[in-house]
Amino acid sequence: MKRKTAVITGASRGIGAACAKVLASHGYDLILNCISNEKMLNELSDDLKNRYGVQILIVCGDVSDYSFVERMFEEISAFTDTIDVLINNAGIAHLGLLSDMSIEEWNRLISTNLTSVFSCSKFAIPIMLKAGSGKIINISSIWGLYGASYEVAYSATKGGIDSFTRALAKELAPSDIQVNAIACGVIDTDMNRSIDEESLELLREEIPAGRFASADEVAEMVFSVITSPSYLTGQIIQFDGGYI
Repeated sequence: MKRKTAVITGASRGIGAACAKVLASHGYDLILNCISNEKMLNELSDDLKNRYGVQILIVCGDVSDYSFVERMFEEISAFTDTIDVLINNAGIAHLGLLSDMSIEEWNRLISTNLTSVFSCSKFAIPIMLKAGSGKIINISSIWGLYGASYEVAYSATKGGIDSFTRALAKELAPSDIQVNAIACGVIDTDMNRSIDEESLELLREEIPAGRFASADEVAEMVFSVITSPSYLTGQIIQFDGGYI
């Protein structure tokens, strides 16, 4: 039986790498993307190929750039004729007052976090339509639902992802393609480790679960959505330890 195939953006570390490990362990061939961490991505790819015997295509480049995404999907089409799963995970953060944010920083955040979701979905959808099925999983944040002080632009991009998810799910439901998002709480990743320890401890105290989630737990949540009944679509699933 032909193996399933998944595309994961931002896959060199954190949630993206964890998703790659989970999917490879279940026999998925993978297309892994990152912007610049090619060495780390190659090491991950070699480990997964040796451990699980899956096929992996690495495509390094910036998914905020539409023309790169177009080229990436040309490479993907030469590697496989099917995409069963697209995980839109690539993203960056920005902490600070909105009044101090430059237009260049704003545009960079929008293009990386939101435009990349549009571009990757746009090119994956025709492949999924041809197969008559598919799963699109968007990695979002609780701040997209509720907003965060000092993270206005980041919250706006994640709120955009949530609306994109709900609308695209309605558009694709008749074609048996499901679109869902995981609204993550505080995850123990490099992005959040840059926050000072005092602030991190205050965050932990606010979370009923008493801890941050690991990237591996997010990946398991993603896989549970991928393998869920096809009736599950258009959902923004909070994964936050009861935080909000």
